[in-house]
Amino acid sequence: MIHPTAVIDPAARLAEDVSVGPYSVIGTDVIIGAGTEIGPHVVLNGPARIGCQNRIFQFASIGDAPQDKKYAGELTRLEIGDRNTIREFVTINRGTTQDEGVTRVGDDNWIMAYVHIAHDCRIGNQTIFANNASLAGHVSVGDYAILGGFTLVHQFCAIGAHSLTAFGSGISKDVPPYVTVGGSPARAHGLNMEGLRRRGFSEESRKALRRAYRTLYRESLSLQDALAALREQAESCAEVGLLVEFLEQQSRGIVR
Repeated sequence: MIHPTAVIDPAARLAEDVSVGPYSVIGTDVIIGAGTEIGPHVVLNGPARIGCQNRIFQFASIGDAPQDKKYAGELTRLEIGDRNTIREFVTINRGTTQDEGVTRVGDDNWIMAYVHIAHDCRIGNQTIFANNASLAGHVSVGDYAILGGFTLVHQFCAIGAHSLTAFGSGISKDVPPYVTVGGSPARAHGLNMEGLRRRGFSEESRKALRRAYRTLYRESLSLQDALAALREQAESCAEVGLLVEFLEQQSRGIVR
């Protein structure tokens, strides 16, 4: 399972059935769970924990030092969950002490070629990153979010669950859950209705979310006034409650 040309630090810990391709390098303090496949010419540095049944393709660079001039060699880490697909030339950096000191990637994510996930990012579950999508530091991405190819996200932004960004989106403000955005700078273009249907949202829930979208984007309300109205709507729809929770926590303003 381990190619003879692979270089693995004695301090790395690999489950018995992990496979490692030719010329890959695995550094110290890297832990890799059962069933994970490491392709050829991959570089993994630690401290990093990579869970079970992940597949990491050739030329990916995972767990290296953050691209932050303030970083001075502090002990920070990367945590990746289970069943993620990480394609060619993806780069994922460890965290910094300016944040929690950890970059986190959840489970069942599909991360396509040339994606960059910078230091201190927090990625949920079941997300899709199309080719060349890039996150600056301290970005959070909610469950089931889809980032179109060449999407660029400014540091400290939040991308809400079930949202969708179009090809070439430039995002410098938070993207609320369920919303489709596009352009540079990005603007809202409706709800991700196809995604909601595919994930089994009921017609009643989709109707409530359409009403919430109109309140937030079509009634010319201030954010605070829209939030007050959405709190009332959330009393009868839990999905709207997720939108309210996101808006209450946002700090950069939202894409509108």
